[in-house]
Amino acid sequence: MRYLFQLFHLIKIYRVIVRYGLDELLLSTEILRPIRILLYLSPGFWLHTKNLSRGARLRLAMEELGPIFVKFGQILSTRRDLLPNDIALELAQLQDKVKPFNGEQAQRIVERAYNRPINEVFASFNPEPIAAASIAQVHAARLHNGREVVVKVVRPNLEKGIRRDVDLLYLIARLINHYWIDGRRLRPHEVVAEFEKNLYSELDLMQEAANCTQLRRNFHQSNLLYIPEIEWAYTQNNVMVMERISGLPVGDIATMHQLGVNFKYLAETGVEIFFTQVFRDNFFHADMHPGNVFVDTSNPNRPHYIAVDFGIMGTLSSQDQHYLAANFLAFFNRDYRRVAELHVHSGWVPEGTRVEEFEGAIRSVCEPIFDRPLKDISFGLLLLRLFQTARRFHMEVQPQLVLLQKTLLNIEGLGRELYPELDLWKTAKPYLERWMDERVGMRAFLKGIQANLPFWAEKMPEMPMLIYENIMQRQTEREQVKRLINEVSQLRESMGQQHEQRILLNTGSTLILGGCVILALQPFLLWNMSLLGGLLGIAGSGFLLLTWIQKR
Repeated sequence: MRYLFQLFHLIKIYRVIVRYGLDELLLSTEILRPIRILLYLSPGFWLHTKNLSRGARLRLAMEELGPIFVKFGQILSTRRDLLPNDIALELAQLQDKVKPFNGEQAQRIVERAYNRPINEVFASFNPEPIAAASIAQVHAARLHNGREVVVKVVRPNLEKGIRRDVDLLYLIARLINHYWIDGRRLRPHEVVAEFEKNLYSELDLMQEAANCTQLRRNFHQSNLLYIPEIEWAYTQNNVMVMERISGLPVGDIATMHQLGVNFKYLAETGVEIFFTQVFRDNFFHADMHPGNVFVDTSNPNRPHYIAVDFGIMGTLSSQDQHYLAANFLAFFNRDYRRVAELHVHSGWVPEGTRVEEFEGAIRSVCEPIFDRPLKDISFGLLLLRLFQTARRFHMEVQPQLVLLQKTLLNIEGLGRELYPELDLWKTAKPYLERWMDERVGMRAFLKGIQANLPFWAEKMPEMPMLIYENIMQRQTEREQVKRLINEVSQLRESMGQQHEQRILLNTGSTLILGGCVILALQPFLLWNMSLLGGLLGIAGSGFLLLTWIQKR
C-alpha cells in the first residue's frame, strides 16, 4: 500500500512538472540537444502557461511540490556560477518569499499554543507576515513590556507532506543503491537519513530556540556576529518568539554600496565566522542562505552580520574536525601527498589505495584554482572534477559531512556576491594554522595540563592508596591467570585421557563383535575360522581391560 501511495505521489510530481513546462526546460538544455526534437512531443511545451519566465515556472513548481523541493531551490539560488542569472534571481525568492499561509490561521495557531486570546499574549500582532519560508513564517509583534519581537509560526499540517516526500526519497535511495553501480559508494540511504533528521529538527521550534541560545552564547562577546535573544516564556513547539533585529538583507548589495560598506572586511569576516563555528565551537549554522543573513551597517567600515533561523545546526566528531583541518591546511600548502594520506588514514577512500596515484589526481583538480580570486574560480567545474576523482578511487560519501558541504556552498555563494576578489586561501589559512597549533602543538599540551590541574590536585591525596590498590589488583589478576592456566592444562590432560579411553573402548568392542560374528557364521563357512574368532575375542577383551585399568 505504501508503494502505491508513492506511485501516486510520483504521478503528482510529474503533473506539476508538466503544468509548469519543466520537461520543456529539461529538453532545452545543452546536454539533451541531440534529442531536442522530443521537445515538440513534450506535454509541457503545449500545456504550460506561456506568460511565465522559465525561472518563475521553476520557482512556482518547487513551491507547489513542498518544503523539500524549496530547500533544494534555496541551495541552488546561492550558486550564480552554476545557474543562469534569471533563474538564480527567481529562486532567491524561495529564501524568504515563499507563498505565506493565511495570517488569521497563524493567529489561531498562536492562540491555541498559549490557550488564550492573542491580545492577552501580545500588545500588538501583525497578521501580515514579514517573511515566509518552507517550514514557517514570521510575524511582527510587540510584548506588553514594549519590546519589539518577531513570532515564528510553523505551517499547519506540514508533517504529513514531509513524511510523504521523505518516503519518496528513501524509495529513490533504494533504487540508486540497487541499480546504480556507484550507489553503495554514494550511500544514498544514509544521506537521506541525515536530511530527514535535520528536516524534522526544523519542525521543533523549542529545539531551534535552544540552538539560537547556544550560538548566542558562543558569540556573546564577538563584534563579528550578532544572534537575537529568545523570549523563552513565549516559546512553544510550534511558536517561537525572539528579539526583532534590524539590518539590511545580505543580498541588498546596491544599498550597501550606497552606504559605503567595506565589502572586503565583510567577506573576510564571513570566512572567519564559518571557521570559528566549525573548529572552535563545533556548532555551526548549517542553513546560511541569504534569507537568513543580515548586515548591521551602523559602522560601514566595520559592519557585522546578524543571523536568524537556527533550525539546522551542524556538529562534527573531534576526529572529523582534526582530519578536515589537516586537509584544509595541506590543501592550502599544496601538499597533495598529505591530502591523499589523510584521506586513506581517515577511511574516506578504501584501504590499499595507491597514495601516489591519488596524489596526482588531486593535484590535477586543485592546482588550477590556486592564487586566483573567488570570481575566477568555477566551483561548479571543480566539484564535477572532484566527483569524477572520487568515483575513480571508490571514495564513499560521508553523511556526517553533508551539512558542512551544504554550508560551504552557501558561504562560497555569499562571498561571491559580496566580494568576488576575496582570496579565500589567504583568509582561511592563518585561522586554521592557529587552531591546529592549539589542538596538537605545545600550546595544546600546556592547555591540557592547565585544564586537568584542578582534577589532579583533587585526586593527589588519594594517589598512594590508588597506587597500592592497583598493585594488589595486578597481583590478584596474575594469580587468577596462573590458576586458570593450571585448570586449562588439567582439563586438556583429562580430555586427552578420555580420548584414549574412547579409542581403546571402541577398538575392543569392535574386535569382540567381529569374533562373535565369525563364530556365529562358522557352520556356513568353507574353512575353519574358529581360531581367528577366538583370537579377535581375546584381543578385544584385552583392549577393554586396558580401558578399565586407565579409569582406575
